[in-house]
Amino acid sequence: MTKDEQYMRLALAEAQKALAKGEVPIGAVVVCQDRVVARAHNLTETLTDPTAHAEMQAITIATNELGGKYLTQCTLYVTVEPCVMCAGALGWAQVPRIVYGCRDEKRGFLTYAPHALHPKADVTAGVMEEECRALMQNFFRQRR
Repeated sequence: MTKDEQYMRLALAEAQKALAKGEVPIGAVVVCQDRVVARAHNLTETLTDPTAHAEMQAITIATNELGGKYLTQCTLYVTVEPCVMCAGALGWAQVPRIVYGCRDEKRGFLTYAPHALHPKADVTAGVMEEECRALMQNFFRQRR
């Protein structure tokens, strides 16, 4: 198992927590120098806050943990491609590496704002893609 898969498993565990709360099952983990500094999942329903996405929660936790607004030594792992809002926040936080599981064809940043991330950010897509996609598809299938 690669490090990316190891950390994506943690993000998937967070997504399962979101699912258990009736939230859209997206999870995120921030890793800084091989140390997990934040674990988060969607809380938009719980907090009645449309900005309470997993990535936004993870950024807030990580910046509090590390004591600064920039996450220049960190990698964000998230189960689904970030939306435009989250990509913008990742850009402002100067996250140099983003790893995601599956694409979000309807709301993903690559479709609407491919330059929202920090200009030097490296993106790795498709880590544990099938598991991430299946979790989302099953959630929405049950909702319809």
